Amino acid sequence: MFWTVRDALVRDKWRAIPMTVGAVCLTSVFQIVQNTSWGFQPVQDLGSVKAVDPFWLALLRTPLSLFVPALDLPVWGALAQILLVFGIAEICIGWWRTLLVGYVATLAGTTFARIGLALGPDHPLGLPVSDRIVNDTGPSAAVVGLAIYVCWRYRAYPTAALVVLAMIVEVLIKDNLAGKEHLAAIAAVMAVCVVRAQWGGRVRSRVTVGHRPP
Repeated sequence: MFWTVRDALVRDKWRAIPMTVGAVCLTSVFQIVQNTSWGFQPVQDLGSVKAVDPFWLALLRTPLSLFVPALDLPVWGALAQILLVFGIAEICIGWWRTLLVGYVATLAGTTFARIGLALGPDHPLGLPVSDRIVNDTGPSAAVVGLAIYVCWRYRAYPTAALVVLAMIVEVLIKDNLAGKEHLAAIAAVMAVCVVRAQWGGRVRSRVTVGHRPP
């Protein structure tokens, strides 16, 4: 993975990660606009997701919610996550797979918020009623999901295990909506990896049978 990223950056520099650069710029624009007197509400209308919202509305807002920085976290953290993880993923698996996996992970977190609220605060995976109005935006779920997927593609299993362990520790230390959504994102992406592995194995088997010598 290191040499793949290094060679691409040495050869193409910023041209190796055009989608990532665009994502960083879009996130920066959203941050600037939502901190103006006139721009906060339009940004919320476009990309703010809360569990209290109708699910169809959350689905419509999810693509842009990934690039709307969380209001309670420093924006430089979101920009650094996008630049580093999205950049590595774009080089390693391509821009469209990066977006697809990122959206799958983000959507898994958004869906889990509703499941957690239905389970209630007494369930180990449940959430308190107050989380219904938590502003659920930012790239963190996508970043965690992409880290798992890229590690799987490059067989960096110890690194993937460290990511999973870090997210579990996060939930144990700070049991909040974001931490549990990260675990949901990991579960969703791991399911994608299992499906891809099984599908790839079947394709290889068919190719081998098709080319079996007479």
